[in-house]
Amino acid sequence: MTQEESPVSLADAPTRRLNMIEAINDALDIMMERDANVVITGEDVGYFGGVFRATAGLQAKYGKTRVFDTPISECGIIGAAVGMAAYGLRPVPEIQFADYIYPGLDQLVSEAARLRYRSAGEFTAPITVRSPFGGGIFGGQTHSQSPEALFTHVAGLKTVIPATPHDAKGLLIAAIEDNDPVIFFEPKRIYNGPFDGYYDTPASPWAKHPGSVVPEGYYSIPLGKARIVKEGEALTVLAYGTMIHVAEAVLAEKGVDAEIIDLRTLVPIDMATVEKSVKKTGRCLVIHEATRTSGFGAELSALVQERCFYHLEAPVERVTGFDTPYPHSLEWAYFPGPVRIGEAVDRLLGA
Repeated sequence: MTQEESPVSLADAPTRRLNMIEAINDALDIMMERDANVVITGEDVGYFGGVFRATAGLQAKYGKTRVFDTPISECGIIGAAVGMAAYGLRPVPEIQFADYIYPGLDQLVSEAARLRYRSAGEFTAPITVRSPFGGGIFGGQTHSQSPEALFTHVAGLKTVIPATPHDAKGLLIAAIEDNDPVIFFEPKRIYNGPFDGYYDTPASPWAKHPGSVVPEGYYSIPLGKARIVKEGEALTVLAYGTMIHVAEAVLAEKGVDAEIIDLRTLVPIDMATVEKSVKKTGRCLVIHEATRTSGFGAELSALVQERCFYHLEAPVERVTGFDTPYPHSLEWAYFPGPVRIGEAVDRLLGA
């Protein structure tokens, strides 16, 4: 077992270089081998191995009673998972795209999130709902949404979004082991490798990215613990998922000494790390791909203002997606990129 410290020490553990899909598949494989109660369910997750191949080979290895396909019914997939969890299993349902999760929202909000409380602790809902989210593959309006804020609003749900293969594996293992329901969103724009920060042309293989070094075997990363991607003094950048790589690229290009924090877990959130950083830098920039109004960046801005007000040298800035339906043909203009992030940085540093 390799237990994360800060950061994970790879000195004594054999490692592999994996992309995010491979790391997720590895985590599922490990947990299915360790715990016979772990089952995988969803559309095309069995014989086909998932639309993005995240479950490839698992049905052949563990059988059709533990990795099985479902009808096209997200309400049924999540509802059945609630029943499995109450019975004692640890289901890992896959929703093929986050855009399809809405029919199952009632089951998540009214059943999974409340099961522990309404049963006075007699039952729990150890469900990990995996789903690719966000844009970057020209999937259009029904394959590109970022609905994470809907789930962070629901008491009883945990929301996790990894940014690297290393974190995807460790966080997914921790999510499956958790006794409460976890929404595990996987940024599909970086499923297969990194990019140059804001265009879809790969700039370098994952082999050159430190997050692609993934320890062999079992390890977990505690939910609710952020990662300091880069230390800095000029300002604090808060982001998650794909936007971590965007922030790194843009700020490096501008030569700004920013401290970049990968939240990793939105709920529970590591406010201790955020607060310490903002109090040090005095400036805060929040970046996310989802629409601006009522996005998770609004909550982050409020938390930073409440806890760090007397240390702030400028108002908290947000760079987000626009308050529009997801634009298929204008996808790359919709994403936070070098122009809008650069303008926000200039405002913060000029205040």
